[in-house]
Amino acid sequence: MIKNFINRPVLSTVISILIVILGVLGLISLPVTQYPDIAPPTVSVSANYTGANAETVMKSVVVPLEEQINGVEGMDYITSSAGNDGSAQIQVFFKQGIDPDIAAVNVQNRVARATPLLPSEVTRSGVVTQKQQTSALMYMSFYSENKDLDDVYLQNFLNINIIPNLKRVNGVGDANVFGGKNYSMRIWLDPAKMAAYSVTPTDVTNAINEQSREAAAGSIGQNSGSSFEYIIKYVGKFNDKEQYDNIIIKSLANGQNLMLKDVAKVELAGQSYTGIGENGNNPSISMGIFQTPGSNAQEIIKNIKAYLKSAEGTFPQGIKYTFNFDTNEFLEASIEKVVHTLIEAFILVFIVVYIFLQDFRSTLIPAIAVPVSIVGAFFFLNLFGYSLNLLTLFALVLAIGIVVDDAIVVVEAVHAKMEHGISDAKKATVEAMDEITGAIISITLVMAAVFIPVTFITDLQGILSAVWDYADHSHHHFCD
Repeated sequence: MIKNFINRPVLSTVISILIVILGVLGLISLPVTQYPDIAPPTVSVSANYTGANAETVMKSVVVPLEEQINGVEGMDYITSSAGNDGSAQIQVFFKQGIDPDIAAVNVQNRVARATPLLPSEVTRSGVVTQKQQTSALMYMSFYSENKDLDDVYLQNFLNINIIPNLKRVNGVGDANVFGGKNYSMRIWLDPAKMAAYSVTPTDVTNAINEQSREAAAGSIGQNSGSSFEYIIKYVGKFNDKEQYDNIIIKSLANGQNLMLKDVAKVELAGQSYTGIGENGNNPSISMGIFQTPGSNAQEIIKNIKAYLKSAEGTFPQGIKYTFNFDTNEFLEASIEKVVHTLIEAFILVFIVVYIFLQDFRSTLIPAIAVPVSIVGAFFFLNLFGYSLNLLTLFALVLAIGIVVDDAIVVVEAVHAKMEHGISDAKKATVEAMDEITGAIISITLVMAAVFIPVTFITDLQGILSAVWDYADHSHHHFCD
């Protein structure tokens, strides 16, 4: 087999060119991300029971949901938590290989079974089931240097103007704002006044639900024989503070009505005050951006920054942003390290071969073999469905040394044959390769033997080993 490649240099050249072309195509299409997609599929179920404490949330929300979700197809284990702010969070972890889309649908079907068992306040606000992103692509903060724009305004500006556009960036799986500072109509009840008028919080809630609501008002004149039919329209849900102020709680004995403003203070403010963000001394809102599996992290971050740069001109005066965490920094550093290693490898090959063999033509052989092997490896990475990430980049660094070593061994063996009396370079190459081919293949097998047994493990260790092994072993394959 080796003799055929030696005796047919044109065939060998064509194959090498083909390998380089396939490698370049693989490199172009390879997704670039910080880590391989190794985390188990996870589905998150979240709900909110406003005003309830953690114990109440656990008994009335988490337990009914867990009882239905537990045992869903492909599930590995489940975790849950409840907060004193009324929040409920359930994480369902699935076994490796389970389709996350199918997992989300199965969990949603189980949640639907539990919905009739949940308090009406919970079902009214909604139970959210979604695929959980495992790690953030980047974290960033928006802050306001304008004293007239507080964090409540800032978050609502992001929700209306920024978040929808970020989610439309190709490859962005989700963009989450941290903090519950959405505009809400807050009603601060006065216990003393409520006691004086014998009013309970339930009375206030019922009055609001009855008078601030959306409903089908219907129409008149449909069956009266008149020429026109009139559609009934009404205010619907209230939007202004004054409308809430004038909500009637009940009628008093003196013929007057007890208004909401008589027993409470109504204001348009933030939905929650449990979290505070600052950038320096300026109010700040942070957010996380997550990518979809198999997407190109570098390209996504580039597009996000390009969008934000173009949108800066539309920001209200004083609103600025900063990047707290950017995976591109780690990726670029790793890629730069690989490039440096490549350059260093070429320099070392040139120095070692030229100094010891004193032949410039011999120096060109490993200088050509090394890039062919490395570039060709990207085709196999793409073929096996892996991404260009920190693990595969580290494997590249390791494999570069092995490829350089093999190339020098081949050139040195051929020179040794020629120094011992074989004047024909082709004959010397055939004899040298007959002697060292087995040794080079053995080197490859020894390196692969460390990783291949672990690849049969189906959990996280096997996946990590496979990522490393394919990136590393493909170089030896080409060098052989």
